[in-house]
Amino acid sequence: MTHRWTVRARLTALYGSLFVLAGAALLGITYLLLQQALGDQLIDRQLVFRAEGAIGPVSGPVAASVPATLPLPEGLTPDQRTAALGRLQLAETLQQDFRDRTLTTLLQRGAMALGAVALVGIWLGWLAAGRTLRPIQQITATARRVADRSLHERIALTGPRDELKQLADTFDDMLERLDASFDSQRRFVANASHELRTPLAINRTLLEVALSRPDAPPALHQLGGTLLEVNARHERLIDGLLVLASSEQTIADPAPVDLADVAGRLVEGACPGAAVAVTLDAAPAVVAGDAVLLERLTQNLVANAVAYNRPAGRVAVTVGPGPSGVRLTVANTGPPIAAYEVPGLFEPFRRLTDRVGSARGTGLGLSIVRSVARAHGGEATAAPGPDGGLTVTVDLPAAPVSRARPASPAAPPGGP
Repeated sequence: MTHRWTVRARLTALYGSLFVLAGAALLGITYLLLQQALGDQLIDRQLVFRAEGAIGPVSGPVAASVPATLPLPEGLTPDQRTAALGRLQLAETLQQDFRDRTLTTLLQRGAMALGAVALVGIWLGWLAAGRTLRPIQQITATARRVADRSLHERIALTGPRDELKQLADTFDDMLERLDASFDSQRRFVANASHELRTPLAINRTLLEVALSRPDAPPALHQLGGTLLEVNARHERLIDGLLVLASSEQTIADPAPVDLADVAGRLVEGACPGAAVAVTLDAAPAVVAGDAVLLERLTQNLVANAVAYNRPAGRVAVTVGPGPSGVRLTVANTGPPIAAYEVPGLFEPFRRLTDRVGSARGTGLGLSIVRSVARAHGGEATAAPGPDGGLTVTVDLPAAPVSRARPASPAAPPGGP
């Protein structure tokens, strides 16, 4: 398996390598300059001849700094010439030994110093890389929060107007446009839903008045009943759109809600009229959020599990602690569902049947469930049951322990 380095590690390696190369180049240049300087140093023959125990007085001038390879001065006896040559040879040997020792010491000490300074340079490179990448980490953290449907977040990077500042400002501008676009879309859905509820309420009232007439013929009763069912389905659809639009917004004032109480009340209300057996296994499970939306989430799951079931089937509702806080699970014994069809069930207006062939729901039930779960920092998933049906699991963050648990609100009108 290939382990890829992080950007900070790569920048540190780059900074450290450049620092070591610069130090090695400096050490090499110093070595060459010192070698040249030591090579230019010549033996002072005058000092050699005047040393104690030397060859004695020499007639004629002896120039200072005369190379030892030049002929000796005139007037020297054979013994003096031999002694002078030996002394000059010894001086050359000592000078060469001094050069070699000096250069070797320079290389050894310089290499040790370069290693120590390289370690310090790598540490400083690590700190410099972290400081350089800090704005990018801030951008990444904001992008991660935005991915969780928090479009109100902004980077707001401060500092000099460099490339990173321009990148952060560009990202903020993009978030601003996306936030405005999503807000406009939600407002349109909410306004359109509100505008459509009024004519539907008028239609329902007119139909009920017409059906209440004592002289209404049977055909009118049959047609009116059909129209009332269609009108009721449209009202549920609009109510679902309103809930979907409100659930995609940030929870402004979260309050603690016990999902066990909510599920218990909804299961108790579903059991008398349900043609299936509904069971509940609940433990205290307090979450922080919007009580109405959380109750709508639970209501949709229970209503869907009851509606899309087989005769004499079962619905099992489980509430309690989960791996990420609180877990709500609703499983039924409905018809078999293919695994590849499950993701599409969370999309708006998607059903296992055709888009208009089912009048039992609006196709927004699971869409509302997932939207409400994400608005509360959780997630909703589903999987086919081993013997048919569907198992929907909702994981939500638990509320802080310090908060008190209030009473749950009444269930909102409308169904999934």
